[in-house]
Amino acid sequence: MEFPKDSNLPTHLLASCFDSTSATYKYYWFLSILDCLNGEKRIIEKRDLFARMVAIPWYTVNYFQVSFGKQDVIHRAVENIKRIENISIEEHKSVIVEKLVQSQNQETQKTLNHFNNQVPHWFLAPWLKGEKLISRIYSRSQGFENDCLYALYPNHVEINSSWIPYLIQNIRFLRDFCFWNLAIFLQKRNPGLPDVPSKLIKPPSRSPLTNQRKNFWNLFFDEVGTMKCIYTGENLNKSNYVVEHFIPHRYVCHDLIWNLVPADSSFNSTKSDKIPVLEDFFDDFYEIHRKAIEIVSIKDPKSNYLFEYLDIFQGVQDIQKLSESFEKEKFRKTFNPMVLMAINNGFQSLAKS
Repeated sequence: MEFPKDSNLPTHLLASCFDSTSATYKYYWFLSILDCLNGEKRIIEKRDLFARMVAIPWYTVNYFQVSFGKQDVIHRAVENIKRIENISIEEHKSVIVEKLVQSQNQETQKTLNHFNNQVPHWFLAPWLKGEKLISRIYSRSQGFENDCLYALYPNHVEINSSWIPYLIQNIRFLRDFCFWNLAIFLQKRNPGLPDVPSKLIKPPSRSPLTNQRKNFWNLFFDEVGTMKCIYTGENLNKSNYVVEHFIPHRYVCHDLIWNLVPADSSFNSTKSDKIPVLEDFFDDFYEIHRKAIEIVSIKDPKSNYLFEYLDIFQGVQDIQKLSESFEKEKFRKTFNPMVLMAINNGFQSLAKS
């Protein structure tokens, strides 16, 4: 992705801030600056920026459990502040920022202030090449030397007014640039984690599984009447089940039908985000799907949910042949690597008690 150019600004220097990046802090620092842009506002408190550096990746670290690398400062800060401040994983970004800006907890303040040791001054390195003395970086930036992006002061930064129209005009691209490069950076550190780009921003809300229940699993129950929950052995029917992700949503980040299964509602919270041990649960899971495919293929042969299985059985051209092509071992091979990688990423396993 190429930065948009401006003949009056050294945009190539801004782009070079992200060359040879070995940690995430530059991306989240710049995203925090973009987050604070508001018309002609030029003065931004460092505490506000540091709070946003924690709040923006809050969901990425705490919900999706994406690893930033063992030495990454931001990853450690998010984990520490979640423990210190006892803030919900689901909390809105603006609420997290407000709590951190106002927090009087000394450990929180120390964690946020740690960013000041690295981020603000070294980000300006492309404009102030060769400068190693931090006090000199501060003084040179205050004259906007080489048209640098901002001036540094002990408790705030002042955005160079020459840059504000460019930043506002191109804010969408600049955000996309950061998230695109963050996705590449983090995918390398999470080789077994699917769909890292979808895990960088908290979605407005989780989609309910209402349609999957109504248009797929209810058709199944209309035919079979009852079935035993694969987790608890309790009898389930059309009126008393929930739709459950077999491999947790936190890991797969999708609601595709082949990873969903009817389950006992009382067990849903107990399972939480644990990874089922395949030796304990897969046989029953497979049988439910095999039967469901048979039923839905007859009751609603044009169901879009049937086509979702073709992500696994890509050689099947005719959806009506899906049932006979639904081989157990081929289906299992879809889950084997996911289970292994999820456990390696820190998810706990769930075995039959």
